[in-house]
Amino acid sequence: MKKTSKATSFIAGCAIIAGIASCTSPQGNNTTTNKHTVEDSLQRYVSERLGIYEKVKLTSNLNELSANERKILPLLIQAAQIMDDLFWKQAYPQRDSLLATIKDEKTRAFLDINYGPWDRLNGDKPFVSGIGAKPDASSFYPSGMTKAELEKSDVKDKLGQYSVIKRDSTGKLMSVPYHILYASELQKASNLLKEAAVLAEDEGFKKYLNLRADALMSDDFTASDYAWLDMKNNGLDIIIGPIENYEDKLFNARASYESYVLIKDKVWSKRLAKYVAMLPQLQLGLPVDTKYKQEKPGTDSELNAYDVVYYAGDCNAGSKTIAVNLPNDEVIQQKKGTRRSQLKNAMKAKFDKILMPIAKELIDKGQQQYINFDAFFANVMFHEVAHGLGIKKTITGKGFVKEALQEQYSWLEEGKADVLGLYMVTGLLKKAELEGDIKQFYTTYMAGILRSVRFGAASAHGKANMQCFNFFKENGAFIRNDNGTYKVDFAKFETAMNKLSNLIITLQGNGDKKAVEKTQKEKAIITPELQSDLDKLTKKGIPVDIVFEQGVDVLGVK
Repeated sequence: MKKTSKATSFIAGCAIIAGIASCTSPQGNNTTTNKHTVEDSLQRYVSERLGIYEKVKLTSNLNELSANERKILPLLIQAAQIMDDLFWKQAYPQRDSLLATIKDEKTRAFLDINYGPWDRLNGDKPFVSGIGAKPDASSFYPSGMTKAELEKSDVKDKLGQYSVIKRDSTGKLMSVPYHILYASELQKASNLLKEAAVLAEDEGFKKYLNLRADALMSDDFTASDYAWLDMKNNGLDIIIGPIENYEDKLFNARASYESYVLIKDKVWSKRLAKYVAMLPQLQLGLPVDTKYKQEKPGTDSELNAYDVVYYAGDCNAGSKTIAVNLPNDEVIQQKKGTRRSQLKNAMKAKFDKILMPIAKELIDKGQQQYINFDAFFANVMFHEVAHGLGIKKTITGKGFVKEALQEQYSWLEEGKADVLGLYMVTGLLKKAELEGDIKQFYTTYMAGILRSVRFGAASAHGKANMQCFNFFKENGAFIRNDNGTYKVDFAKFETAMNKLSNLIITLQGNGDKKAVEKTQKEKAIITPELQSDLDKLTKKGIPVDIVFEQGVDVLGVK
């Protein structure tokens, strides 16, 4: 996100003060006075930071739902709320004790948005007095455990997605599966999904709900993932369970709980269906050496548009996801593909409330005419589709790319999807398979970069967009006008897109973690010049992201 130079220096100072717990000035101010000063400063910071989120109601047209589907919705939302509680336990287990000490309502609200006392859109800066830096291990690993200690241990499930590493009574490292650690909560969620399955009229949806309910209790999600991909005619959907690895910043291995409750937009979904079949042809045309594009992407998958009516857990923390590409299992992706879910109502809210105001401030006046929602929708959609392109296994014998790159994987994969999504748009326009002017897609993409870099260095998507911005700048894909606005050079934009595609796929295929770390340090940064331009957005009060009013009351269902 936008780390304004003022906010950055201020909060860094706060972090130092919080870590010390008390300090005295040369005049000898007492500890109590200093503590109040720190707390007052942090409350001012929180008050300012709350303003970066625009409140949005999550609603949808329920008129097309059957009577049974209306009964299912509250059950799905209840199950999602359990995922929300589980993510709190993963992100900040001391939630209740911390909330008990905080009287300031704005700080409590900011804690809810961030699922803990660290500002996710400002480099995970602490905003509660006495709180230090956010640990990379989160609650997935014991405090003080080093990466080397786990790697040298005899724990069988060292990098398991669905377990927590703890110490036994002797201090030895051990693994505890999620379904044992969170048995009570998962049983309740499982029961709710089973109850929903009884009411489900679509057989594919019924099968998925039952299998997913079982998977929550076993941590074996394979069968339910396949069943989820097999669904074709369902009107409702729920994505639920431990899914993404972003919260584990130590190994990028362990998954966090989250959920989306979805209502399918069948009209838009029908329009999107044709693009998945084009993946193999687009794979062959990737601007990279042949050895990096030998894999065949799966095509038996869905590309659908939805209204999302409930976010919970990881996907609701800090910046809000507006499109989903799942499952993450590389074997399933290669055998069957993925489902790309476009969250149309959330996407439109971000376009209207964030991207358009940014474009009016930072895009060249003569090119603002090219910004439109259809281009934004397509760029986001093909970002998700592009996760299926490229390379999943290294060509250097290091296994899957994800295993080789560990904590460096997520941000580079998001960067790959960004640039290959644009590559797909370009290719489909040339084949007349997509309508529109390339100027619309490239200019809207440029505005999208300026939106996403504001998510900051703690976000995989933020890092990815920083890399893209700096790479495109170095290759002349855009110029910065004297008034601080950006103008796209459309010919050089395409050339830079192909060069960056080549770089990222090659880094992934080689599985060279050190090279990726070097790239992140050099390219995934916000320069002072860009920061000064982003500061203009803050001064104008343009939000960085959205926060939801959601639930059964908002939807009008019980």
